[in-house]
Amino acid sequence: MFSPKFTITTKINNHLLDIERARGFLDAAKLKEAWIKDMQSEALILESHHSTHIEGTQLTLSQAQRILTGKSVKGIRTDDRQELLNYKEAMDFVSEYLGKELEVTEDLIKQIHEILVKNVRGGTLEPGRYRKVQNYVVNSLTREIIYTPPPPSKVPELMIEFVEWLNKEASISPVLISGIAQYQFVDIHPFLDGNGRTARLLCTLILYQNGYDFKRLFSLSEYYDKERHNYYDAIQSVRNNNMDMTEWFEYFTEGLKNQLIEVKTKGEISIKKQVVIEKAKKLNLNERQQEILLYLFEEKKASVEEILQKFDLVRRTVQRDLTKLLELDLIKEIAKSKTDPTKYYELL
Repeated sequence: MFSPKFTITTKINNHLLDIERARGFLDAAKLKEAWIKDMQSEALILESHHSTHIEGTQLTLSQAQRILTGKSVKGIRTDDRQELLNYKEAMDFVSEYLGKELEVTEDLIKQIHEILVKNVRGGTLEPGRYRKVQNYVVNSLTREIIYTPPPPSKVPELMIEFVEWLNKEASISPVLISGIAQYQFVDIHPFLDGNGRTARLLCTLILYQNGYDFKRLFSLSEYYDKERHNYYDAIQSVRNNNMDMTEWFEYFTEGLKNQLIEVKTKGEISIKKQVVIEKAKKLNLNERQQEILLYLFEEKKASVEEILQKFDLVRRTVQRDLTKLLELDLIKEIAKSKTDPTKYYELL
């Protein structure tokens, strides 16, 4: 039977604590629904782009964004476009399992794979069916073979054992279970193609089912794709270390931690921004003055010249608005003297 080997190191434990803190913040924070919706859309685009990019699609992030928002993009490969749209559809499918403590079945995994590879490469990838031939893991950057998966005759048995373990294991963090699922699926490599994408979606599914959806504001694949060789090295470390997953866990939990800290930081900024907006409205500031205040919030500091350039206003108007904001103790002036040419303004 499948029985993963690993050690919970101090590094892994600290990463898990940081993940729990970020989870607690996102559960408790009073984030605006409009902000959450915008961030979810951004995260979905990032995840769809980077996960397919890892596997060799040649779309830029800008092109992916245009495609996923319904805009036309010329001069791209048909399969690249289809794989991106399929991934987005598969993410939507996985999102339906949010908070549902249902068993992960082979049929569910096959459904995810079917969505991912439909209408790609002339339908030759046998969507939702285990492979009948030997396949190989190839580095998408160097094209070298880096791993030979088990023979096809072993796949059904390995998948049965793997799925049974997934549905029985409850003694460790769901974060670690999701990391094990991602690695083990890649190791079995049960389909002709699309195994990496399916593995990352299976990891996401397990997180979603166990209350670790983090409001769907993160993209692990973005972390993997930024320094792809580290991702490959972390996966390969399990094989190099006699199937011990410790090194993979250190990488995997660090990636999730970094993504969530980034989300947490953006959430904190959003909350502070909303406080500034509400305060401005209570003081009956006009729209122009509110915009100047928000500009100072976002830029941290700005001179009169920078404000003039940003808003295309006359100097007298800007100086009058700044004087009012100063009188209301909303901003402060930083200057060595009244005629200091380096004078600037920032929020109090």
